[in-house]
Amino acid sequence: MALPSLLSHSRTRSSVLREPLRQGGLRALLAPWDPPSVHPHDRAAERACTPPSTGSSPPPLDWTRLGSRTISSGAGMSLTQYGLTNHTLTSQRRSYWTLCPQHSSFGPPAEIATKEAQHSVDDSFGVQQRTFGSAAEPIQRNPDYSVLNSDDVSYFKSILGDNGVVQDKDRVAVANVDWMGKYKGASQLLLLPKSTNEVSKVLAYCDSRRLAVVPQGGNTGLVGGSVPVHDEVIVNLGGMDKIISFDNVNGILTCEAGCVLENLSTFVENEGFIMPLDLGAKGSCQIGGNISTNAGGLRFIRYGSLHGNVLGLEVVLANGTVLDMLTTLRKDNTGYDLKHLFVGSEGSLGIVTKVSILTPAKLPSTNVAFLSCNDYMSCQKLLLAARRSLGYDAFGRSS
Repeated sequence: MALPSLLSHSRTRSSVLREPLRQGGLRALLAPWDPPSVHPHDRAAERACTPPSTGSSPPPLDWTRLGSRTISSGAGMSLTQYGLTNHTLTSQRRSYWTLCPQHSSFGPPAEIATKEAQHSVDDSFGVQQRTFGSAAEPIQRNPDYSVLNSDDVSYFKSILGDNGVVQDKDRVAVANVDWMGKYKGASQLLLLPKSTNEVSKVLAYCDSRRLAVVPQGGNTGLVGGSVPVHDEVIVNLGGMDKIISFDNVNGILTCEAGCVLENLSTFVENEGFIMPLDLGAKGSCQIGGNISTNAGGLRFIRYGSLHGNVLGLEVVLANGTVLDMLTTLRKDNTGYDLKHLFVGSEGSLGIVTKVSILTPAKLPSTNVAFLSCNDYMSCQKLLLAARRSLGYDAFGRSS
């Protein structure tokens, strides 16, 4: 399958699946917007940049249809998509106009220089605007996509076995709801593959049958990205939890995508290394889901994002094609670095099945200091001083 064809049809789950703005945020957005003070010399400029009065607020934004996350193969099948749109965004725009002075070019040079010195660079904006929008309303499922039947279930059992196909309502109900209980799907089937080959066969069949699929890891996300929108087939990678290899010289870990982050952390710490990310949900989240969402975590400032720490991936595309990019070479300039397309793609381009990741050496000791800064500039200076004074580790990262 041509990669451009895959990319041209794939879209990410849009913000329409996010919950409505919380009441506190709404109150803050609805609060009157106090315009900044205007210099007396610029009253004329203020009047010049004032928008014409219409006697009413700006008109509401038209209802807009936004698309949902898809994975498309060369044959045109979507991995998880129901219709051209899954949700309709009902959004109204409320604007607060802030009038800012425009510096006049008239007058004596000394006066102009004085006025420019009295204004910051930020005063160069003519009009500033604040807006907010409401959340989405679900719409009907697209009938172009197939409905699961008994033949489909029988085929999945022939691939995964009886234990790999879950139809029990209680177990499926858990996979249908996100960790916060805010988003709920209506899937009737949970698949638990244990190998890349099984994932490939499942996706190839779903592609041929036009069955929508949602990939799922530890289901610890807070934005509903790992739960169905309608009745998609859930493919959970929790059964793929093997550590394949570990290079204790270079600190390179290769494992399957279903490995729980805390288990990986324990393993590499016993080898004298640490994982480059640490999350509050590390006891449940899976490394494949961490990579698919480009999770940051508590060690982000020091060790950087997963784009810099992930060395290779194995990914199964929507039509079942296995894309092997599972390299452990740190410096690889042999061609396109396609793995970056899948880091943070949230399952919209394919399902991550294996990972090779760089792990930094574990420090012999850790000291914690609680520092108070007067302002944001002081925080920046403190961070710069720490980087200069505390040195860097073997990976060029601040200690």
